[in-house]
Amino acid sequence: MNESSFPYAVLDELFQPFNRSDAPGLVVGVALHGKTLYRRGFGLASVALGVSNTPWTRMRIGSTSKHFTCLAVLLLAEEGKVDPDAGVRRYIPDLPALDAEPTLRQLMSHTGGYRCYLDLGFIADGMAIRPRGGAMAIQLRQTEANFAPGESIIYCNSGYHLLSQVIARVSGMPVEQFLQERIFAPMRMLDTASAPSDFEIHRGMATLHLPLPGGGWQRGIFPSEEVLGEGAMISTLDDMLRWLTHLRAPLGMKTVGSAATWAQMTTLSRLNDGSATPYALGLMRHDYRGVDVIHHAGGVVGGASQMLTVPSEGLDIVMMTNGAPVSPTELAWRVVDAVLGDKLLGPRAEKASTERFRMLVGARYLSKDTGHVLGFEDVDGKLSLSFLNSPAMPLTDGGDELRIPFQELALGPLSLPAAQFEGLAETPTGLQFSEGGKASTFECLPAEAPVLAEAGGALVGRYRADDLGADAEIGFDGDALNLRVHGALAVPVMPLEAFGADVFGLSSAAANLPLRGVVHVERKDRCVTGFVLHTLRTRHLRFERQD
Repeated sequence: MNESSFPYAVLDELFQPFNRSDAPGLVVGVALHGKTLYRRGFGLASVALGVSNTPWTRMRIGSTSKHFTCLAVLLLAEEGKVDPDAGVRRYIPDLPALDAEPTLRQLMSHTGGYRCYLDLGFIADGMAIRPRGGAMAIQLRQTEANFAPGESIIYCNSGYHLLSQVIARVSGMPVEQFLQERIFAPMRMLDTASAPSDFEIHRGMATLHLPLPGGGWQRGIFPSEEVLGEGAMISTLDDMLRWLTHLRAPLGMKTVGSAATWAQMTTLSRLNDGSATPYALGLMRHDYRGVDVIHHAGGVVGGASQMLTVPSEGLDIVMMTNGAPVSPTELAWRVVDAVLGDKLLGPRAEKASTERFRMLVGARYLSKDTGHVLGFEDVDGKLSLSFLNSPAMPLTDGGDELRIPFQELALGPLSLPAAQFEGLAETPTGLQFSEGGKASTFECLPAEAPVLAEAGGALVGRYRADDLGADAEIGFDGDALNLRVHGALAVPVMPLEAFGADVFGLSSAAANLPLRGVVHVERKDRCVTGFVLHTLRTRHLRFERQD
């Protein structure tokens, strides 16, 4: 691909649906070999003020911030001030001593095992705004982890919040100042900053927008006044494209960071069993249609971003939204397709056809070992998997296995051997399923779920979750069975749906909070003693019965 064949018209058509004067939108930047060829804004930066998005509009980039945090840790390592392979409690000794202690590197690669403070906060307090210190308070309460360090990989914002605390303690300055002095200023990223709260006002920054059910918009506010290296950055197209050029530069030509540091930044992490993950240090790296891609997305309340590069082709893409109803990640892949084309790219990964696996649609399966639940649905003719009651995602058909890769769900990968379904016409009574290479046997739940009034009756009562620092209760509101957690800041309501006699699906009743999970009831002598809650990022969170 060269400049003369760049598909300007194709990209204009791709983004035309967001070229509106009555709704929030997005900004897009595309560069080849360091030269920006496409740099445009669409929609409104502020619906309230009628101000348009422009190529120089500043927006939040959310978790795209994470690799900057990793780089900050490695800059301190270059000076001998931290050891990335030392345990985190060397630098934050007030953290509880759990069965095993993750290293800083494991926190950077999401293999540390800690639960995610954002997920725990949603369970305890919904979308209530947590004050400064709230994330650490949650982490200090934990008596269990999702898994032992290095045993698996689950995306975890807690790890990056802790890394930010390490940077501040070791450097003697707030992480915002460290990033500014050591990375943004040397890189001349003049419009980039780390901003811990959405209540702050910053020059030239787009408003974040959430749609209201009856039409119109409300302001998007992230539920914390202390977002740090897990996702606090604001930036512009020009700054981020300049950064991507730097990221792709040969190891000996970096403005910030040594060759050894950048070799670590882009090297994939490995689990204890030696298997590689598609996550490096704050960066995802994997194959896309036959080319190596490095990228990281970010999500905030009322916006999202994607930063992506194809190093071999010198293709850099930056996309940031402030409320446009679209996934910038999906749009970025379409930009890669348009710019590089089918002559350069290999075939697309095929999604599993529902027709081939019709016997699975509508079935749910339970692992008695883990308490995890799978469900299968037909989504636009594709077999889709719901894991732990999450929204169903289409499975990729790899021939010998069905799979949701890590980069699509930020855990796993999730996989099922396809051979176990060959020749079956009826729903199988059991199946083999793997999360992150760890296989489990799942048994089919009854096709007809129990009556909620009967199955839920034994659950009614009061509970305590010490790791949340909160009491809870389960009770009926009319025909609905609800879990109420009495957090320090709010009382979120989470409806329960019966999947089996002792298995329930959980969801959030709050708008704009996509919290979902599975409740597994615990009994002794047929009496309910408590339950365990599993979500995508929080596992075996225990609630003990109090009455």
